[in-house]
Amino acid sequence: MRSAATLHRVPGPRRATTGHRGDLVALAVEAVLLAAAVVAGLVLNGRGAGLHADAAPLYATWRPHAGWGTPLALLVAVVVLGPGLRWAQTARWGRLLVAGWLAAVAWTLSLALVDGWSAGLTRRLTVQAEYLHEVPGVGDIPRMLAGFTDRILDFQPDSWSTHTAGHPPGALLVFVWLDRIGLGGGTAAALCCVLVGATATVSVPVTLRALGAAEAARAVLPFLVLLPGAVWLGASGDAVFTGVVAAGLALLAVRGPLTALAGGLLLGFALHLSYGFVLVGVLAVVVLALRRDRHRTVLLAAAAGVAVVTALFVTAGFRWWEGYDRVVERYYQGWAADRPYAYWVWANLAALLLSAGPVLGPALRRAVLAAPAAWRSAGSGRGGPLGDRAPGRRDVGLGGPRGFVRPWVARVLALGPAVLLPAAAALAVAAADLSGMSKAEVERIWLPFAVWLLVAAAHLPARTHRWWLTAQALTALAVNHLLLTVS
Repeated sequence: MRSAATLHRVPGPRRATTGHRGDLVALAVEAVLLAAAVVAGLVLNGRGAGLHADAAPLYATWRPHAGWGTPLALLVAVVVLGPGLRWAQTARWGRLLVAGWLAAVAWTLSLALVDGWSAGLTRRLTVQAEYLHEVPGVGDIPRMLAGFTDRILDFQPDSWSTHTAGHPPGALLVFVWLDRIGLGGGTAAALCCVLVGATATVSVPVTLRALGAAEAARAVLPFLVLLPGAVWLGASGDAVFTGVVAAGLALLAVRGPLTALAGGLLLGFALHLSYGFVLVGVLAVVVLALRRDRHRTVLLAAAAGVAVVTALFVTAGFRWWEGYDRVVERYYQGWAADRPYAYWVWANLAALLLSAGPVLGPALRRAVLAAPAAWRSAGSGRGGPLGDRAPGRRDVGLGGPRGFVRPWVARVLALGPAVLLPAAAALAVAAADLSGMSKAEVERIWLPFAVWLLVAAAHLPARTHRWWLTAQALTALAVNHLLLTVS
């Protein structure tokens, strides 16, 4: 197996210079996009265009401030950028995952505490639009599930609050269950969100390693720790969503039908956390296709897990498709009717940049450039650019008329998880964006996809990682200190 340094070496000074120049061009394009979104947002808000986002493209308010979380966030960033980055390349795998999770928790909490304990954590989930507002009224869970769809539409006496109405009942159930086990209230719920959201820092590398990209897993982990989106993972229901989706995909990646079944169960529950997670199916297909034991039993086990959870909700009285139909109507009963699609369809991407960080454009560029070489090496048995080996035809296990399908599938799979997973996440984001059902607030809504987009950062030269991680940390600090974000 080649070392991480070898994997990231670019032969020849001219090619290295060209690569860095291309990364800077991608960074410049990001800067132009962000500046355009901010300026257009200021103009449209000045004209009363109904963006309903004071700091468009983010759903936030301009309010420069600092707090006692400020020095803590700086300390975490310094530790990760210094010894943490070096240690990630040599540490034992189990210890690295534990340390990564703890660092992600510390980073998320410190960013939340910039706003103070109460405003940054306790009160975030207790406002009227949030899930905790509804928890005291749920005395009978089966009854709540049976009548959930009837309360989605607005302007009726018992309408659900905004966040509860906009999601399937699984989202509300999470906080009801926390309350039932004695973890009710804003502080306990917020801390649970932070702890669960940080598990994506474990789940994504576990997925990559299970799919044969161990070195990419180590390279990506620090980028997941210093995720700018941690600004919204702190005390947000989307933190739980991100953790559940990532864990479900990780279980799909690990060998064996039992883990595939567990992954299917988690992803089935994820479908009942957010309607948009039907798009996670693209990522799930990629993970299952990249597994080394591609047997029908694995696919059936994963599908069975999703089916079991869906059947339980249907039996309880909630039908996902009926809920979605009502949610579309509720969506346009609110601010979505005012928010102009012509602005948000591209400004959403600027918001995603602030959540995933400035490394996103250069990383995706590098992933695209790595694809042709991996495509040409299909079937050769040689290792891909960021994996232990490229899948050969024998690994694919798929047939087709006159053998036509098998070589093409082998070529696609040879691109490897560090290309295919970001590509799948990008496809999901594009679908969500073009649908018109994601106008604003995507800096938190798309977090479950953003962590998979960052897998592309494994393609960046190792010697540049510290610079890109510094940019990631500065982005998070700038957003959190200049703006008062809303979960």
